[in-house]
Formats: sequence, C-alpha cells, structure tokens
Amino acid sequence: MASRPILLVHGAWHGAWCWTALQAELDTRGVASWAIDLPGHGISTEPLGDLATDADAVVAALEAIGGDGAVLVGHSYGGGVITEAATRALAKGIPIAHLVYLTAFAPNDGESVSGAFTNLPREDTPLDDVLQRHDDGTFSAGPADAVIDVFYRHCSAEQADAALARLSRQAIASLVQPVTGTPRDQIASTYVVCTEDRANHPNHQRIMAERCETVHELATDHSPFMSMPAETADILAGIASR
Repeated sequence: MASRPILLVHGAWHGAWCWTALQAELDTRGVASWAIDLPGHGISTEPLGDLATDADAVVAALEAIGGDGAVLVGHSYGGGVITEAATRALAKGIPIAHLVYLTAFAPNDGESVSGAFTNLPREDTPLDDVLQRHDDGTFSAGPADAVIDVFYRHCSAEQADAALARLSRQAIASLVQPVTGTPRDQIASTYVVCTEDRANHPNHQRIMAERCETVHELATDHSPFMSMPAETADILAGIASR
C-alpha cells in the first residue's frame, strides 16, 4: 500500500536540517518526506517571518506536493504554524490527510503559541534560561550548555554540536500572533508526547494532546527527530499508511 507523503515543519530557531536523521528512517520505510526551511531559517534567503508568513510557506509547499493530501507534521512552535497553515490550506481547497503535533503547541482558534502556553497550569522548565532577547524583535538560543540541556539532552554530543552551529534567530512576533481556526475539527490529528522534554513540559503536552484524536508517547527529549528517529519514524509511517 502506497504511503501518503509527509511534510515536516521545524520549530523555533531550527531549520529543515533538523529532520535529516528522521527522513533517513522514513526512506527505509518507503515513506516520502519533505522538510522546508521557514522564511529566514536554515539556508532560506528570505527575511525572517512571522506566523503568517511561516504558514504561507507551508501552504505553498503543500500545494507543490499536490496529490490527495499530505501528513503535516509540526515540531514545537511548528505546531502553531501547521495549525494556521491547515486553516489557510482548507480555505484554498488544498487537502491535508493528517496533522501531527510533535511535542508541539496545538492552539485553538484565536490562541497564539505563547497564549496557549500561558493558559496552561504553571510548570517549571529551564526554557527561559536559553531565551536571549534582542532589540530588533528577535530572540536567539544560548548559551550552548543550557541549549543542549533543554533541547538535546538525549542526543549525542556530535549531534548537539552540529545542531547548535545551525540555530538561527526567531521573531518574537511569531509566538504572539493568534491562529485563525481550529482545523483539527476537520482533519484527523495525532499528538506525540516526549516524556523527558525540558522545553515543553510533558504535563503541558498531555493537556494539549487532549485536543487531538490519537496520542503516542516517546521517552525522550525535545528533539525526537534526532534522539529517537527510528521510533518517531515508526509513528509517522503508521499514520502515513492509513
């Protein structure tokens, strides 16, 4: 049985590069996947965008992939992006087979990524320790030791070092802009909880997972695409084959 294609959307600071190990695993399972650089990330030469421009980039990618609908996967902040992108895609008649939230934010209509976070019960994480705000309306992640602890705790030292070298800035505006719909009302959805995550607290993930139809758990950090690529690929391949 042919699998549906998968479109992978990275989170804050990251780029398409973060999905490399996962895509290799998907290849061995015969599942086609694409990963895009959101504007201003990775090797994108476009200006750093906000939630709207990020969502438009995803819609354009979905349109280019075509077919009868891709599985749309968002990591962390990317959950907000795929939510807004799905609403825009549906309005244009572009089909989406499934939404997957990978230790991600799953906002409802009118809710932003930061709003979804602040509306949840308080849980202490060291995420604030790595947020470095800048006068130009962006923030970066650092210092290196703290970033590794928060994002790449279960990854190898080599993986963490390579990731650190490729992190870019993120527009603060992207986190405070609300999404304009709740496409999970029309599209099947899955949430993947990462139980050892030190950026997005597992308790917060489980609350947001209640907004999705299916839930999986992985005993790993905030970067399952690097720390548990085979296990993550198994989940995605199962969804893509339905």
